[in-house]
Amino acid sequence: MKKQIKTIAVAFMALATILLTSCGTLVEPNYGGVLMQNYGKNGKSDFTEVSGRVSTWGMGTELYQVPMWEQRGQVDDTLHLISADNNEIEAYPKYSYQVTKGRLVDVVFDNRQLGKGKDFLVSVESNSLEPRIYDIIKEESRKYVTDTLMSIGGALKFEKDCEALVRKAFEEKGLKLLTFVAQLKYSDKVREKIDQRLEVNTNVSVLDQQIIEQKKKNELEELRTQFILIQNKALTPEYLEKMKIEKWDGHFPTYYSGNGLPMINFAQTSKK
Repeated sequence: MKKQIKTIAVAFMALATILLTSCGTLVEPNYGGVLMQNYGKNGKSDFTEVSGRVSTWGMGTELYQVPMWEQRGQVDDTLHLISADNNEIEAYPKYSYQVTKGRLVDVVFDNRQLGKGKDFLVSVESNSLEPRIYDIIKEESRKYVTDTLMSIGGALKFEKDCEALVRKAFEEKGLKLLTFVAQLKYSDKVREKIDQRLEVNTNVSVLDQQIIEQKKKNELEELRTQFILIQNKALTPEYLEKMKIEKWDGHFPTYYSGNGLPMINFAQTSKK
């Protein structure tokens, strides 16, 4: 009798082991596992990060497997933006990210309604991440005029501003943004308008430079004229006579040519 009971017990344990093993699921390598129990009725406390083989036995139990390596995404639909000067701009954002260590439960809990399985993050991208990217880029584009975006460094600054905001939004969702590119594109109409505006600005700059140059020439000519007038006013007979006296060395000429003879004031000479 005891032998039969022992045999039944062993058989029962073996059966239980088989059942548990058959009901268990292995969390795949490089994936993070999150086990939901009790249908998640108690909120985040019903979600636990797990690894290895996990038993999914029981009602309301579900295992989510999330890839933990770098994920790359691209917004499939063209984003139509409006700049501050009401020009239409297109954007084709690309980005890459991965789940932040220690935030796996948050990612699953916040997005569990989007499904499960290997396409879980794909659903998160299309339903949560990309709409948020669109909202950020749309709002930022309204702060820039087209000239600024198309100028040297303008598009780069726009991307950096968007990247900082997207990074913050991803962090709130338990994700780490790795790369981000907005990829702006301008229509031929916008390019033509900007080229015409740049040509006008260039012509105006050239004219401004010519005006400045002509003003300088006029000022220089005026200075020269004033200098000549000053010189002419200064060259009076008295001033010329004074210059002769100051330059005389005290000697009379030895030779003299001319119709008259030089007159010498001996009285003044003797006084000296």
